[in-house]
Amino acid sequence: MRGFLASSIGVTCAAALALPLTPPAAAMTAGAAPSGARSAPVAAAAPQETSAEVLGSTQSLPLAPLTRDRALGPVAPEQGLTRDDVRHFSLVGVIWDNPDTPLHGSVQVRTRATGSGAWTGWQDLETHNDDAADPGTAERTSGRVRGSTAPLWVGDSDGVEVRVRAEGERRTDETARGTRTATAVTPLPSGLRLELVDPGEQPRTRAAVPPTALGATELPALGRAATERELLAVRGAELTEAQRARPYIGPRPRIITRRGWGADEKLREKKFVYTKKVKAAFVHHTASGNGYRCSQADSVIRGIYRYHVESMGWRDIGYNFLVDKCGNIYEGRAGGVAKAVLGAHTLGFNSNSMGIAVIGTFGSSKPPAAVLKAIARLTAWKLGLYGANPRGKTYLKSGGGNLYRKGKNVRLNVISGHRDGFATECPGWQLYRKLGTARSTAARYQGR
Repeated sequence: MRGFLASSIGVTCAAALALPLTPPAAAMTAGAAPSGARSAPVAAAAPQETSAEVLGSTQSLPLAPLTRDRALGPVAPEQGLTRDDVRHFSLVGVIWDNPDTPLHGSVQVRTRATGSGAWTGWQDLETHNDDAADPGTAERTSGRVRGSTAPLWVGDSDGVEVRVRAEGERRTDETARGTRTATAVTPLPSGLRLELVDPGEQPRTRAAVPPTALGATELPALGRAATERELLAVRGAELTEAQRARPYIGPRPRIITRRGWGADEKLREKKFVYTKKVKAAFVHHTASGNGYRCSQADSVIRGIYRYHVESMGWRDIGYNFLVDKCGNIYEGRAGGVAKAVLGAHTLGFNSNSMGIAVIGTFGSSKPPAAVLKAIARLTAWKLGLYGANPRGKTYLKSGGGNLYRKGKNVRLNVISGHRDGFATECPGWQLYRKLGTARSTAARYQGR
């Protein structure tokens, strides 16, 4: 143990695991809008910045009624806009005022590619974005949180068209003149806005910082023996004698840190929030589409981060970790990769859990084998830090949601899908059905 802690890798990696990997940003003013305030609607075309370190931006554009009867105003059953004069962006989403108001209807966008000028076909945005902070928490009740669709990655674009259509419900009524069938339209939420996110360029290459430095761009993978020694260094005082004698923990996988994917730390809140332990992992998909290259994953994450904080009003990106389709693992919410950082991923069950989001959409598309391996490796290590068996069950107390009332103790798989704690289609069925494989593989990595 002494020799391990005396080594440079041992000291710095143990410190990096136990402490936040990113420097604190300036605190947000209470009651103010999130740092990096959303820009006003664009009045005319603006030149794209060409700096080597563009940190990104968000254009927020109000939607307008598309129906002939514009007297309906903001509650019109069809709203949208067409703009061919916006600054470059790569990720889109739609937000509205009240996070507790669902959007019953459809949201479609099409975008114009920068350079070629070619327009895409219409693409659907997932209207039920169910990743959220727990009810009653400071993050949820900040007054900054907004309702939202899931974001969609569209690549470098400079034109956009969006249409939002309310859902019509056919209803049969008995009248004095007989049966009458009518269609009732559910009103759209108020304050609909289109968010165009430019994730900015990578501010530095990953090779710029040595992998053993506290501000590392990545934590390298460790073998089993080194991981067990690191476990003793980080959490030794909390382990039982049995855990010390035989720690069930998978080798730590390579993790790209927030610095590695280029997080702008000025966006998030300064403070970190923790829970007591990590008893379970919830697997998600981002529903942002599969049309990205793995070399673009950093940009996709920066876009999601900016969308979560600036557009949706969260304190930081919601997920604790992200995985791209090539199996690369990324640090999500700040606070230390080995710590029990409180996320905003599974409404009602964020305490004592972690959220892992696979970048992509897996309702009909099968997840690559590299994704399942990454989930297994990550959970074997992180759950192993807290003594959890990936093949086991555990109890979590509900903070309130649409499946379980607040305060109910719910028995869940240690590795669960988002849909196990909340009525949602996340993760997509093709990913959800493979979680049994991830559980078995993770347990094997732990030596069980």
